[in-house]
Amino acid sequence: MELKPGLSAFVTGGASGIGRALCIALAQKGVFVTVVDFSEERGKEVASLSQNENLKFHSGLKFPSAIFVRCDVSNKGEIAAAFENHLEVYGGLDICINCAGISTPAVFQKDQTDGSRTWRHAIDVNLVAVIDCTHRAIRIMEAAKRPGVVINIGSASGLYPMITDPIYSASKVTFLSNFRQMSFSFNSFTEKASLLLRVEETWGVVMFTRSLAPYKRKGIRINVLCPEFVRTDLAEKVDSKFIERMGGYVSMDTVIQGTFELISDESKAGSCLWVTNRRGLEYWPTPTEESKYLVVPSRLRTRFSSVVPSTVQIPQSFEKITVHTLNHNFRSATSIVRAPLRLPIKPNHVLLKIIYAGVNASDVNFSSGSYFSGSKQEISSRLPFDAGFEGVGLIAAVGDGVKNLKVGSPAAIMTFGAYAEFTMVPAKHILPVARPDPEVVAMLTSGLTASISLEKAAQMESGKIVLVTAAAGGTGQFAVQLAKLAGNKVVATCGGKDKAMLLRDLGVDRVIDYKEEVIKNVLKKEFPKGVDIVYESVGGEMFDLCFNALAVYGRMVVIGMISQYQGEHGWKPRNYTGLCEKLLAKSQTVAGFFLTQYTHLWQQHLDSLVHLFSVGKLKVAIDPKSFVGVQSVADAVEYLHSGKSVGKVVVCIDPSFSQQAAKL
Repeated sequence: MELKPGLSAFVTGGASGIGRALCIALAQKGVFVTVVDFSEERGKEVASLSQNENLKFHSGLKFPSAIFVRCDVSNKGEIAAAFENHLEVYGGLDICINCAGISTPAVFQKDQTDGSRTWRHAIDVNLVAVIDCTHRAIRIMEAAKRPGVVINIGSASGLYPMITDPIYSASKVTFLSNFRQMSFSFNSFTEKASLLLRVEETWGVVMFTRSLAPYKRKGIRINVLCPEFVRTDLAEKVDSKFIERMGGYVSMDTVIQGTFELISDESKAGSCLWVTNRRGLEYWPTPTEESKYLVVPSRLRTRFSSVVPSTVQIPQSFEKITVHTLNHNFRSATSIVRAPLRLPIKPNHVLLKIIYAGVNASDVNFSSGSYFSGSKQEISSRLPFDAGFEGVGLIAAVGDGVKNLKVGSPAAIMTFGAYAEFTMVPAKHILPVARPDPEVVAMLTSGLTASISLEKAAQMESGKIVLVTAAAGGTGQFAVQLAKLAGNKVVATCGGKDKAMLLRDLGVDRVIDYKEEVIKNVLKKEFPKGVDIVYESVGGEMFDLCFNALAVYGRMVVIGMISQYQGEHGWKPRNYTGLCEKLLAKSQTVAGFFLTQYTHLWQQHLDSLVHLFSVGKLKVAIDPKSFVGVQSVADAVEYLHSGKSVGKVVVCIDPSFSQQAAKL
């Protein structure tokens, strides 16, 4: 969400500390602010300061640009009234920041009361009120059917134990705690007991927030910021020596920077941003920490259901698509034939029943013979040959000498012959998978091309600007997400509102819909120094445009040229004049990438993609248009080349299995 004048924000704990700073910082952006706090005097002061900041953006308003609402956030009735007051003045809610927080007035170990005015009250303010305010904010945003952001201000004490105040730690969050691994020294049994109590508390602000990530589908993003010690009234109660050991006070400017990043970055949903002097802004959990509590699935164990048939019925014959004449028109070049299916199969081979097959732009190159060496006459002499590059299914039978592959097991292939009900391939070409689902098909040619090429050809690092063309297609969707996961700013081109919507949902920083904007103008204006990496699959004029936008030391990876595949006379090569001179002038690199030359990396990268999908870090978009049976393959290929597809185009070869799987 772009922070701009006219948005409205609701900030609890806004009268002091972090809340005060955020109210004023938001007002400096022209955002209307409701300051919610128990302290009336300080709250009115912050509202007045915020109004003064807003004057540069708003004049002649019939309502105040900032208001104060006195509220005890531990009182549900007062919270409800505060939200109603905000809506009455501003008519909607764009940003909700839950910043109210208190420490316990008594040492937990020495508290002899029932806790109603000490630790129970702290949990009501620090945790229960956050849940209540978040819930109300979500309901308001849902009802208005408009995007919104909720930022919960947690604390780094929720990422590791704070033995001086276990209740504060518990209320702010609890997860990944292991007091034996901490470097603190414990002076007494009561300190250990306090820490154990904090470990026992299993829910807090961080885990609550991270669990709400799915609301992003409705345009509502809930994130949590966890700063270490900031110079506030709350921090003054902490031993200064302890603060020094933690790296000293974090500046308020850094806290504001982190908060604004969580608000503006559309890819952040259910995210936890840890703010420290030692490490700066870092998203939690780090990959290293995440590995301590996430079970990394093997290639045969993911979030997919593992229910598959133990046997596969083998018919006497099956249908498949073969190329009978060389032609760039896939429909004209191919035909459906029925072939006999005889057992036993060859030694060291596997018979695979295809459930889903993937459609690729290069299917037309295959049907025209462009991928075969030799003259057209020599290639024609090999006809007919089986079509289809990729598929997933179940192992129906194995030949002698095949080990570690069992009948009924799910598997994928990336060899010719996937447009068929059954296909026989050497066992060495079998890729074990968790389930024969369309998402796995998308991870094959499309996913592996993105994963391997960005690593090997693009040599992708973090902190770069990455441009992806045809980004809403089968491979583009993987490229944009992998670039984001690597810590880069991603720019993506597409054609159409549906495609643009998908890319924004995938976390793309800047979507350029060429039906609405001129790509060249956008790149020149917004990225005057150029982009560092280009993932290019369109070719022709798009190649020229992207290459001219490449920065000094930039790298362009060419994985295809779909615009040149279906010319009047088939695949037509294009001359790129002046290419050498341009490369020399800026020390740039143009690298070609062809997936079949990286077979040794397929299983490794496929396992990685499946893992990312399993833990929710990777989305897989399948085009919703249904193609069922071998007879629909030509329609699917033409649909892909029409430019209408969004995500991976997949043909369901065996609908009976997909219907059965849906019931399971």
